[in-house]
Amino acid sequence: MSGVMLDIREDDLAGEATRALLAIHLQGMQSSSPPGHVFALDLSGLRSPNVTVWTSWEGETLLAIGALKQLDATTGEVKSMRTHPDQLRKGAAAAILEHVIAIARSRGLRRLSLETGRGPAFEPALALYRKRGFTNGEAFADYEPSEFNQFLHLDL
Repeated sequence: MSGVMLDIREDDLAGEATRALLAIHLQGMQSSSPPGHVFALDLSGLRSPNVTVWTSWEGETLLAIGALKQLDATTGEVKSMRTHPDQLRKGAAAAILEHVIAIARSRGLRRLSLETGRGPAFEPALALYRKRGFTNGEAFADYEPSEFNQFLHLDL
């Protein structure tokens, strides 16, 4: 990381910057995924009681967003990971992912999982997850495996 001071905050999704980044995320998932294969949570999904959202800031500039959905007492799902297109390569996504992992551990979760797609649009995120120790595995929760999606898991 290039000496950037990041401030990671729990986010209530009320702010314009957060909503704008979430819209970019949803649009990006729609454009990079076949119909019926977008499982990104919208605003109401992210506001569900079992989901916690964090944003990463540099001063008043929003860099990235990420969320943890608690599936049960031992399993969590990484959701809504997205760096703002103007803020790439500052370590913001890695910082959010580390925060999500730390919170999952502090809650006593034993496994973090995520669902993502295939193709060039997903490669940067996949590289981040794999660098952090996530490995490909079976479908989880209500996901159905397809030619497009893939599932990654990290034992905590």
